[in-house]
Amino acid sequence: MGNKKTCLHDKHVALGALMQPFAGYDMPIQYSSIIEEHNAVRTACGVFDVSHMGEAIVTGPDAERYVNHIFTNDVASINNGQILYGMMLYPDGGTVDDMLVYKMEAERFFIVINASNTDKDIAWMKDNAEGYDVSIEDASERYGQLAVQGPDAEAVTEEVLGLKCKELVFYTSKTICVDGEEIIISRTGYTGEDGFEIYASADIIRLYWDRLINSGRCKPCGLGCRDTLRFEVGLPLYGNELSKDISPVMAGLSMFCKLDKAEFIGKEAVAEQKANGVRQKVVGIELNDHAVPRHGYSVVVNGTVIGTVTTGYQSISTHKSICMALIDAAYAKLGTQVEVQIRKKTFAGTVVKKRFYDKHYKK
Repeated sequence: MGNKKTCLHDKHVALGALMQPFAGYDMPIQYSSIIEEHNAVRTACGVFDVSHMGEAIVTGPDAERYVNHIFTNDVASINNGQILYGMMLYPDGGTVDDMLVYKMEAERFFIVINASNTDKDIAWMKDNAEGYDVSIEDASERYGQLAVQGPDAEAVTEEVLGLKCKELVFYTSKTICVDGEEIIISRTGYTGEDGFEIYASADIIRLYWDRLINSGRCKPCGLGCRDTLRFEVGLPLYGNELSKDISPVMAGLSMFCKLDKAEFIGKEAVAEQKANGVRQKVVGIELNDHAVPRHGYSVVVNGTVIGTVTTGYQSISTHKSICMALIDAAYAKLGTQVEVQIRKKTFAGTVVKKRFYDKHYKK
């Protein structure tokens, strides 16, 4: 089985992108350099092909009640056009996936899930739909997706693509019709900068990609800098800072679990963890040195391993050696001194906030 290709695959190859397998797809990691692409998003505008992401559409009379059953956040509390971030959980509080839920209409929800989890998530959704009058469609093949990100994203989306997006506030979306085709445009971002997501057919995504690249106002960006960007602002990546073994409480994301709503799968576990504490927590660590902590490296105190690095980099925006790590809760207090084992040596560091760099979303 070869890797799947997105609708823009040939365009990445033509631009000389470094292609690598990711989540079952052949994806662009970088075009020029991760640093250059990262800085383009922080200072101007970049575009990502995120067509590998999964999309599910839930419709029916029980759609809202059903989504609230499988999702930690409360979709009854939002209006049409609003978006919520949250998770699907196992009964023990472990994370099936983190996702965005778009409330399109009272009986229609558009759910964006991680590429590597698409099949698992759709199966989980269907397995937990018993007794609800809903239909669940895997629409992943129907949509390509572009993410236009950076301080210039609004101007570029309006002027280069002719898509009116100025009026969208953070975490809202709208559906527009272009040449008889439905396009969903939203304003969420996974980079810590202002940005828009465009979901449309392969033909439209290809057309828009060309317009953006040809405009000279928007740099093509690969998954390499998508990771460095989201990491610097403390956003989790499934498989690193969230997993079946890492609950939202452990990840410091329990504000997205609404314990005041009737019920959701995993609610009891989350309530118990919030009340009694968790054994391990995801923290930020800043090293005193320029050594680079990487995923999987050990975190040590007095020669004892207390945890593992989940994501680590020499930060492009702050020039510091930083990482997120899952460590024993006893050491999770800000200011705690720890060490990261890098090959044969250990390097001293300090537990800090996971947001290493301030977000710049449009309020």
